Order: sequence, then C-alpha cells, then structure tokens
Amino acid sequence: MKKSLLLIVLCGVACVAAGALLQPTGYAVRVLCLVLMAASLGQCWNIVGGLANQVSLGHAAFFGIGAYASTLLQIRWGISPWIGMPVGMLLASIAAWVIALPTMRLKGPYFALATLAFGEACHIVAVSFPQLTGGPQGVSIPFIGDSWRMLQFRGAGGYVPVLAGFFVLVCGVYQCMASGRMGYYLRAIRENEEAAEMSGVNTLRVKLIGGVVSASLTALAGSLFAQFTAFFDPDSVFSVAGISIRAALIAIVGGVGSLWGPVIGAVFVVLIEELLNAGFSNQAAGVAPFIFGVVLIVVVLARPQGLASLSLWPARPAGAAK
Repeated sequence: MKKSLLLIVLCGVACVAAGALLQPTGYAVRVLCLVLMAASLGQCWNIVGGLANQVSLGHAAFFGIGAYASTLLQIRWGISPWIGMPVGMLLASIAAWVIALPTMRLKGPYFALATLAFGEACHIVAVSFPQLTGGPQGVSIPFIGDSWRMLQFRGAGGYVPVLAGFFVLVCGVYQCMASGRMGYYLRAIRENEEAAEMSGVNTLRVKLIGGVVSASLTALAGSLFAQFTAFFDPDSVFSVAGISIRAALIAIVGGVGSLWGPVIGAVFVVLIEELLNAGFSNQAAGVAPFIFGVVLIVVVLARPQGLASLSLWPARPAGAAK
C-alpha cells in the first residue's frame, strides 16, 4: 500500500509541476484540471462501484449538493468555500445515509434505478425552488480577484494544486479502504453477499459506510467544480449523463476495483473527448459524440477488464498492494 500511495503522491506533485510550467490561462492547463477532476470523480464512484459492485447512478445528487451548499454559503453570506465544502460533505453524507437505508438491500438494476430516481428528485427540487437555488437559470459566483481564501483565480492554473491535492486525497482514501478490513468486506459483498453475511459480515453497515464515504467525497468534487467553473445550473451538476454515468464510465473504461483504473480512464476519456471536439467541432452536429461513443464501445469490447489491464505492471488486487 505504501508504494501505491507514494506513486499517487508523486503523480500529484508531477501535475502541480506541470501546471506551474504551463500557461495559467492556456488550454493545456485547463485540460489538466479536467483530467484531475474526472479521475477524482471516477475514484469516488469506484469506492462503491468497484469494491462492492454497487452500481450507483445517483452520484450526481451528491455532486450537486456539494456544489450548491458551498456556493450558496459563499454568495449569500460571504462564507469561504473552505468552510462551505465540509458543510456540503456533511449534507451529502446525511443524504447518502437516508437514501441508503431503504435501497442498500436492493441489488443489480433495482439499486441502480433507485439511485437514479434519487438523483432526478434532487434535480427537480433544484429547479422548483428558484428562491433558494436560482432555479433553472443557475448560480453564478461573483469574481473578486485572485484569492486563496475564496478559492478564486484568474486562470485555470491556480486550481491545479487544489485539484491535485483532492486527487491525492481521494486516491489515498480509496487505497486505504481497499487495503484494509473494509476493503475485504466490500469485496466479499461483491463476490457473494449471502456468503459474506453467513461469515459474520454486517453487509448493510459495510455498504452504508462505503456509500457515505463515496458520497461525501463526491460532494467535495461538486464544490470544487463550482469554484472552477464559477457558474452552474441544475442540468449541469445534477446531470445523470454528465456526472453519474460519466463517473461510472471513467472507472469502467479504466478498470473497476483498481487504484489506477479511474486515473487511466480519466486520461483516456478526457483526451479523446478534447481531440474529437477540436477535430470535428466544425463538422455536422453530433459527429464528435458519435465517434466518441464508437471508440468507447470498441475499447470496452476489446478490454472488458479495463485499460489498466494493459499496464506494464501485472494487475493484482488492491488489498495485495504493499
């Protein structure tokens, strides 16, 4: 485990160094930020989707809760996002606990549909209460200038250290869970939940802990996304396709249940998207998304274990990492 954590920290340091060398307002540094954010989001989903095989399609709910919580505290009462982010994590944890109690005993598509419905319910609430959330018009964060206290910077380069730190945090949490007792419990549930229960594992409690941890980190991702974009609406932060499915897609393409799977998946997905958008932006509408979908289908069919299985190092379970 120590070796894996060291590699993650070195990866984060390399991203910070690259961000310092790149033009702060340039396109390349923005892509770097998108990769870090995508990798972190995929890793958040990987905690429950990879370790326990709980295919959640409702992570957009926690993402949006984090975005709205920190942003509304900032624009209405001038509270720093550094304080608003823990508030969003707490609210998302409570929401995850509430929704988990009736849904954690569901399996397969029933669990996925239940989480999907919860995400859609949050989207409807955000649209229906414009006095609180701004409604469908969205929320815009006033720019006050470069400020670490308010987490605002003139260029994307200022966000690289923050997003790199978040990336290291999420990967560290995943690896610690995967290599510890909780990871073994979650994998036991993934393989055979009934057998795990007969062996003395409190499956409901274990899945609840995993879900709450995943939800709180996803809310933190939503808060950082809000600061990075400075504007969002319910359709963007509560998006099933843009957040929930994307998080699962990144992990699946890279390799679910592995530390490096979401990292590799994020690099692949973001870079392919950006290349296709740049190359086909002047073509007929829908060409880039169509090609992107075809590429993903080919990759998943060719490497169902994920792109991480192509790595130079032999794949091994996270719990075996030293």
